[in-house]
Amino acid sequence: MAAADVMKTWPQESREAAKLVLDTYGEPDEVSESQFIWHEAGPWKRIVASKTFFNHNFPAPHSDSVESFIDYHVPPEKFSDLAAFDGSVIVERTAGEVSARCHDEQANFLALNLMHDIVIGAKTVEEARQYYAKEFADYRRKKPTPYMEKLRFTPNGGDTTDPDQRMLSDEDLKRAQEEGKKAE
Repeated sequence: MAAADVMKTWPQESREAAKLVLDTYGEPDEVSESQFIWHEAGPWKRIVASKTFFNHNFPAPHSDSVESFIDYHVPPEKFSDLAAFDGSVIVERTAGEVSARCHDEQANFLALNLMHDIVIGAKTVEEARQYYAKEFADYRRKKPTPYMEKLRFTPNGGDTTDPDQRMLSDEDLKRAQEEGKKAE
């Protein structure tokens, strides 16, 4: 089934955002009733356009339904800063991915470029929020918006996954299993 046919049942907010991705990258690689997925589209590991959208008030009211993913390692000590910066920047530590979910690709570029600035220490959370608001407004003013044009950094190459640290040895697990059998 073609994406355009599926979208007919989607809310206007989601249809509008998904159409922008369709216009840029063509038919998705995967189509379901609730989402479209493009793999390796443009600079992205994947893009997901969803039927479900979220109302988001930062920096001004809009809806989020298009999520753009990159491979990127975020040190755990930076997670709180990124959460404070923008609730639509999502860090998946184990998978080694970061995504931004907004209305369009340009806003996702903006969010991820500022995410990178926070991670490397080039901007504080407050500086990034102020810059986001300024560039968001400049886009509507038809002024230059360098952070919305493309990724201004190269996503991490290689393995960005973080499987974390093992805390239970095989012996600990065996002992726990034996204790569980005795409790039966």
